Amino acid sequence: MKNKTNLNEIFKQNLEEDIINYISRIKSIDLRKAMDIYYQSKLAEQISQGLYGIENCDYRRLAEDLMENEQDLFC
Repeated sequence: MKNKTNLNEIFKQNLEEDIINYISRIKSIDLRKAMDIYYQSKLAEQISQGLYGIENCDYRRLAEDLMENEQDLFC
C-alpha cells in the first residue's frame, strides 16, 4: 500500500510539472510566473487533495480549464 501512495505522489508531481510547462509554453511566459499562477489556482488545491479524481484527467485539458476559468491570475 505504501508503494501505491508513493506512485500517486509521483504522478501528481509529474502532472503539476506538465501543467506548468504547458501554461508557460501556451502563454509565452516564464516558468516561474506559470508556477505562481498554477499554485494560486483552485486546480492546484484540487489536485493536491485528490478531489473529484481530477488528477486522472489530461494535463492539457486541466491547463486549458485553468486558463479559461481563472483569467484573473494572469494579470
